Parts: sequence; structure tokens; C-alpha cells
Amino acid sequence: MKGLTSSVTRALTTGSYVPCQDNSGAKEIFIIGIPGMAGTRRRNAGAGVGTVVTASVKKGNPDMIKKVVKAVIIRQKKEFRRPNGMRVMFEDNAAVLITEDGLPVGTEVKGVVAREIYERFPKVSAVSAGIL
Repeated sequence: MKGLTSSVTRALTTGSYVPCQDNSGAKEIFIIGIPGMAGTRRRNAGAGVGTVVTASVKKGNPDMIKKVVKAVIIRQKKEFRRPNGMRVMFEDNAAVLITEDGLPVGTEVKGVVAREIYERFPKVSAVSAGIL
């Protein structure tokens, strides 16, 4: 997986509820883990744009509820800085379900995705409405 070019502030922690913005059947997910984040005592692991998280589906189709899935964060409210000095923020937090290979589960993503997603997960950005 390619590294992020931006210095993304990790605004979402374990225990955060995030809306799922694809047509996979999940409506809301609950972040239960962030693989690769080795924490310090009493510090919650954080996730930002482009981070792959392990989540549980809380709302959605009955066959999707309570499933443990992998998702990637595509938008976050907290602003983050790009290498050219621009600061980017979105209106909401959003995630998209992905497979183990990094391919999107759904066939359509509602709304725009960050450019960092385009660089790291090109298949996810290919099914999105736009790139910001």
C-alpha cells in the first residue's frame, strides 16, 4: 500500500460511529480497531483520511448487521494539511467498505473523496462521484 503524501490529522478513534457512503448495504459502522497502530498507555488509536480500519456494521441490511468488515476513511471533518500548504476539510465523516485486496465492496460511492484516496486506493476513487 502506498504511503500518504499528506500529514493527515487522525480525528476518528476507536469507538467512533461513521456513516458508510457506498451501496454495499451498510449504513453506519462502528470502528473497533485500527490495524498497525501501536498505542501508548491510555491513548486511543486514531484514524484519518486514507486509514484502513476494522469496523462492525451497526445499521444497514439485516444480513450485514453485526459483521466485522474492513473500511477506509474517505472524508473527515477535522482539517488536515497537504504538502503545498493547503488545508482541507469536509462537511462530514465518511467511510467505504473494502475487501482484503483494497477493492470496494459497493459499486457506487456517494459524494466526493479526498485526493489521498485517489493516490492510495485508485479503485475506490474510480467509483466515486468526484475527487477533491
